[in-house]
Amino acid sequence: MSSAPGNREDGVPPDRGSEDVTLDDSGGDIASTTGRQELEMCLGNNEIKSRAVVKYSAAPPPTTYALLQEKTDLKLPPANWLRESPQLGPAGSTVLGSSSKSKPFSSFGMAYDFIDSIGDDVDVVSDSENIKKLLKIPYSKSHVSMAVHRVGRTLLLDELDIQELFMRSSQTGDWTWLKEFYQRLIDQKWQRKKKSKEHWYQKAILSKFLYYSINGDGAAEPVPDSDNPDEGCGAEEFGPSWPATFTSTASDSEESAAHKEEGVPMDSKYALGQVASKEQNLTTLFNEGENSQGLRNDFVRNILWTFEDIHMLVGSNMPIFGGGRYPAVSLRLRDNNKPINILTGIDYWLDNLMCNVPELVMCFHVNGIVQKYEMIKTEDIPDLENSTFSTRVVKDIAQNILSFLKSNCTKEGHTYWLFKASGSDIVKLYDLTTLCEEAAEEKCQNPFTLPVAVLLYKVASNMMLKKSQNRKHYGTIRTLLLNCVKLLDQDRHPQIIASAHYMLAELFQLDESPEEGAGGESLRAGGSEDSYSDEDDEEDPEDLPEDSDENGSFSTTLDSQDDSKAVAIIKSVGELSVPEKYKSTHQIRPIYAFPVSQDKEERCRHVLSYVLKGLKAVDGSIKKESDLPAADPNTPIPLKYEDGSKAVEKGIALLLDRAGPFQEDRKHPTRSGMIPGSWQHRMKLQLFFKASKAYYVLSDAATNLLKYGRALRYIKLALQCHDAYCSVSSTLHSRVLLFHSQCLSLCGDIQLMLAQNASNRAAYLEEYSYQTKEDQEVLHSLHRESSCQAFNMASDLATDPEYQLFVSSKCYEAAYELLTSGVVKEHGPEQLAQVLKRLGNIRNEIGVFYMNQAAAMQTEKEVKTSVSIAEQEIWKKSFSCFEKGMKDFEAIEDSTNTSLLLCNTGRLMRICAQAHCATSADLSRGEFSPEESLYYNKAIDYYLRAMRSLATRGNHPAVWDSVNWELSTTYFTLATLLQDYAPLSRKAQEQIEREVTEAMLKSLKYCDLQTESARQPLYQYRAATIHHRLASMYHSCFRNQVGDEHLRKQHRSLAELHYSKAVLLFLSLKDAPCELLRTLLERVAFAEFTMAGQSSSGAKLKTLTGALDILTDTRHAFLLIHKELLEDHTETDCPELTRPLDSGADGTTSSGLNTIEVMKLIGVFEPSFSFLLLQLVKLMTAMKRKPSNKDEELLKTYKNVYSKILRAEKTAPLLSRIELFLDLLQQLIPKTGSGDLGASS
Repeated sequence: MSSAPGNREDGVPPDRGSEDVTLDDSGGDIASTTGRQELEMCLGNNEIKSRAVVKYSAAPPPTTYALLQEKTDLKLPPANWLRESPQLGPAGSTVLGSSSKSKPFSSFGMAYDFIDSIGDDVDVVSDSENIKKLLKIPYSKSHVSMAVHRVGRTLLLDELDIQELFMRSSQTGDWTWLKEFYQRLIDQKWQRKKKSKEHWYQKAILSKFLYYSINGDGAAEPVPDSDNPDEGCGAEEFGPSWPATFTSTASDSEESAAHKEEGVPMDSKYALGQVASKEQNLTTLFNEGENSQGLRNDFVRNILWTFEDIHMLVGSNMPIFGGGRYPAVSLRLRDNNKPINILTGIDYWLDNLMCNVPELVMCFHVNGIVQKYEMIKTEDIPDLENSTFSTRVVKDIAQNILSFLKSNCTKEGHTYWLFKASGSDIVKLYDLTTLCEEAAEEKCQNPFTLPVAVLLYKVASNMMLKKSQNRKHYGTIRTLLLNCVKLLDQDRHPQIIASAHYMLAELFQLDESPEEGAGGESLRAGGSEDSYSDEDDEEDPEDLPEDSDENGSFSTTLDSQDDSKAVAIIKSVGELSVPEKYKSTHQIRPIYAFPVSQDKEERCRHVLSYVLKGLKAVDGSIKKESDLPAADPNTPIPLKYEDGSKAVEKGIALLLDRAGPFQEDRKHPTRSGMIPGSWQHRMKLQLFFKASKAYYVLSDAATNLLKYGRALRYIKLALQCHDAYCSVSSTLHSRVLLFHSQCLSLCGDIQLMLAQNASNRAAYLEEYSYQTKEDQEVLHSLHRESSCQAFNMASDLATDPEYQLFVSSKCYEAAYELLTSGVVKEHGPEQLAQVLKRLGNIRNEIGVFYMNQAAAMQTEKEVKTSVSIAEQEIWKKSFSCFEKGMKDFEAIEDSTNTSLLLCNTGRLMRICAQAHCATSADLSRGEFSPEESLYYNKAIDYYLRAMRSLATRGNHPAVWDSVNWELSTTYFTLATLLQDYAPLSRKAQEQIEREVTEAMLKSLKYCDLQTESARQPLYQYRAATIHHRLASMYHSCFRNQVGDEHLRKQHRSLAELHYSKAVLLFLSLKDAPCELLRTLLERVAFAEFTMAGQSSSGAKLKTLTGALDILTDTRHAFLLIHKELLEDHTETDCPELTRPLDSGADGTTSSGLNTIEVMKLIGVFEPSFSFLLLQLVKLMTAMKRKPSNKDEELLKTYKNVYSKILRAEKTAPLLSRIELFLDLLQQLIPKTGSGDLGASS
């Protein structure tokens, strides 16, 4: 036996010096990234970069091959021939064609298993034989026929054996349209060529050689009863589809190989209605009458091969041997009489590159008799004698073919056909999908449709799983899914269509702004939804199909009609060897258009559109047809709380029942005929839930726009979706219940807003009644599963504000019950706090509603006698609501709102107190009653609790100020009523005075005079009024007190103190002239009374001078009155015209000047002024001591002023009289400034 030099014992190849290339094959395990080896070929000036990583291998670790002895006869079969061998894999057992039919879907099997790589990372997915055939196009005259499909930037290449498919079409009818097209345009006289006897002979001895090489003993053991084994394995047994060397396809057995990739392609947990859970054997799941052969990945190994800048996922069945220092070699059998040609050299070289095998071992034979072995390094193969080729040219061919295909195979989902006729130099690319659509006859069936659609779906599903990490792929996902749906017939593939539409709906994020959803990437790029070229309407002139005659010397069967049907043409295969011939379009990256709208409503409409299509697909797949009528637009039927109490109670019970977290297990079909647990069941749950979310977002957006009628319509639809969900689902997940509580809360918000905006009810009714066709169709789909009546009470548009408030509270209560149930309790603490806040708010609203009703009832009563039962019932309702609301706010430690409700309860107590005010028939008010006192004191208690709840003003200044004001007001009202309508029949005067003083001082305590605010003038007025009232009370006590001189002095001192404070405060107000005038006049009267009790002339003179001094201060009041009268005179142009206005209950003027009051006060002022002047004149005249010049001057002035007052006309216009008083008072001012006479005692 001749052999190459070196040690060849036990199949060990010769030493290869320092080179050490390790194969990434780990005996069936996934190759780790650390096992990657890069094999660089350096051939003179040609330098090729190649790196191969074995992603999966089903073969055991390589073992050494058996060196056959010289003269071994390969025509004799070994004993193990055709037995299953893990080492040879399919290459051994099927090399003779036991898998007799070609499989056009081999790339899809790999794509399914390595779904992460598809669409972006890998340029080409194909059988290694197809790759080799493409790269040998310029060197070979044989025909090329391949199907090309595009997914993202990945191309899937599969052999399209026209001859075998045409033989099959007569039985299945799958390829009839292609056969007719081929015969019409390509080869009208097509006839299947039979393979020669020599072909089968070479196949047979190759198979026997491989089995000898693993036999170990090298002995030829003939197989009994086989006289002519070569012919025995001929066309009869194995048919006409013998693959070329090492190209055997996977077997058709039902047993599929173990899953092939790290991180297996598709997460089975995606969506409730996922189409395929971890493959589920696609041959069974998607085999709906279509040809499903070849969908499994049955290659011995799958390799990620990087050839220069091209990334390819290839499948290979080449047996690899190894062991010892030489772990990887390929084994080849050659006829010694036939030289190796360039095609064989390229074949061997590419096989070794793809499998990362550094060497090949060649066994030479003559007529089946082994002659010798020879070992060749992979990098030396291009330089072999008779088969020399340039690796750089092969690289250029690869790049040009990829660029040509990527530039022209632009439509995802379309099946392209790359065809080169035998002996021709012209390569043509056809779009079979377009040709099929143009056919006049009945719609053609494309067997590639289903595998392509499934692959598009799986790639999109895989990207959806990673959407949170990389949202820039949303446009890609949308394009994949839209093209997937285009390919499928809804009647035949409803599951994939429904799931695809659900994922399309999921792309639109409803709970975030478009800026967040875009992830910083612009998704507004142009481009059509199924095209990947950024110049859809412009092509490279070199790629444009031409109408000229392409009949060359290599083909006489092609005519010009063929050219017009081709997408693109390579005029001569020689072009492929020209570097960068098609480089201009090689770098085109796909641009995807994904509509991102700033408008929430538009996004929701997109979602609902896809949901509706998904629901239609599911409904169409359910055998039982529903007889339900189409949904009509909703007509609101108002339910009155009082009148329809039974209907309301039933509605509430249904509402809370539907809101409950637990449902009984469903074992029977649903209303539409769905089987629980079926894909339809799971998908409908997802679609119902998605629709509910979309309607919720629409409702929320409408609420923000104050379109409450529209908002109620949308939330009604959202709740109807949930109702249908409940009808279909056996149990409700916590996320569903959490979302449902949000819907109920929003519904409560809308009903509250409708109650508060009753004036716009007509507009809201119009919004509520409108319904789009899409909404009607969604509702019709919902009605197939449920009557959707459970939430009618919550979502109907009523006309009664009280009923709307009632419904709002029930919605919040239902949401609260949901959130406090066991399933949801731990998941929604934040949501629970919000619902409790809403509950507290609605209870406050209802309480205020009833409180206002009670106040209105009091106003309407003509004669207040006793409190009616109706009033008491309203009080109880209001009080109950306030109490419940306080508990809600206390539960979430909301002190601000708690204090507001306490404040409102205090107001309710004041209304109760006012109701107990007895009025007689003559409208005169009776004494201050004990019931009034009781309720006013209760009100004070609630206000004090509110203050304690807030603790300090800093916690919430506005609320604090409001409570402070109400508390001061209540004390003031209590004191005023006690003072004005003293209950003398029950209490002593002294006790009443003490209570009045105490209440007035407490009211004064809460008058915030320092803080600048809108209420500061009101506080000042109240403080002035309090001081005035206290002064008046002490004045009265002083006048009426007899006997106890000490007490009289105390009362006099307190009266003087409060009068002075009241005057100062009224002076600072600038808008209370009447009050200032009255206070000053009372103070003057107080001085006059004091003077009456004095005996000495000196004391009297001093008191009178002080009283006159006080009276001159009235000048400030008259100036203000004069100013207002002048303004009034300017407006009316009539000095006599005045506008008397009624004073408020506490003496304040509502607006303008109360001239009636002014006239009354002038009626007091004039006599008092005259009296003081007269008494002063008398005393000064009767003085015994000689008067000084100053005294004489004063006396003269007093007499002059007194005479003018006496002569003043009482019927003169008010303005004139005021001007006179101002003039007289002005005369007195400089005269009363002496130190001895100007002070008042």
